[in-house]
Amino acid sequence: METAETTAPIPSRQRADAAPLASRQRAHRSAVSNGTRLFCVDGLDGRSQTALRFRDLVEGMGNDLGGSDRLSEGQKQLIRRAATLSVMSESVEADFIRNLAFDSEAYGVLCDRLGRCLQRLGLERKPRDVTPSLSAYLAAKEAP
Repeated sequence: METAETTAPIPSRQRADAAPLASRQRAHRSAVSNGTRLFCVDGLDGRSQTALRFRDLVEGMGNDLGGSDRLSEGQKQLIRRAATLSVMSESVEADFIRNLAFDSEAYGVLCDRLGRCLQRLGLERKPRDVTPSLSAYLAAKEAP
């Protein structure tokens, strides 16, 4: 059933007096945008192992970048793409461990695309300084 809302043309530019998306009431945004649903496709309840892993990856990458409230929409979209590629890679790896058919060329392409997606997001390994302070080192030396 089509409604005026589904058949109305989408404007190419927002009017100058229109409120930005972030300030609209939660009830006037899609369930995906306001965080109550994982996808806008009917029939997906988000309880499968794959959906849970996808959600965990999206949350983890969002946290790595400072939290979902500090991300641009583009970053959120890249995070979803990276999570999808990660779940796909993990699925291929699980098939490999089960001695099922493994296409190393396709797997390599998948990993390369994931790496580029993560690079675009700016996710990188940040080494942690594990060198003890001078006082901690001396205290440890004095302890029996």
